[in-house]
Amino acid sequence: MAPPTFDGESYQIWAVRMRIYLQALDLWEAVEDEYEIAPLPDNPTVAQIKTHKERKTRKSKAMACLFTAVSSNIFTRIMSLESAKKVWDYLKTEYEGDEKIRGMQVLNLV
Repeated sequence: MAPPTFDGESYQIWAVRMRIYLQALDLWEAVEDEYEIAPLPDNPTVAQIKTHKERKTRKSKAMACLFTAVSSNIFTRIMSLESAKKVWDYLKTEYEGDEKIRGMQVLNLV
């Protein structure tokens, strides 16, 4: 199952689809909560190592999904962002506002 692709149009529809896609892959937490991954203590237990690796992997997978789900034009704008949360927030700020403005412009034309 491929992620929905965002090309700058219909942000709200893409955001809902993408959120569901990330939830299905158990990656939404990495986007919604910008949690810190604490360094492993000296002499970590197997459970601590496993949890640390899972949380780190989840954050990387969420970033990979978001990078895969946008057009190359949008990717060049978000590639320097350091977390899935920052990418998500940037896209929301950049494109949700644009659609509101577009909607107002359409109403003004009518």
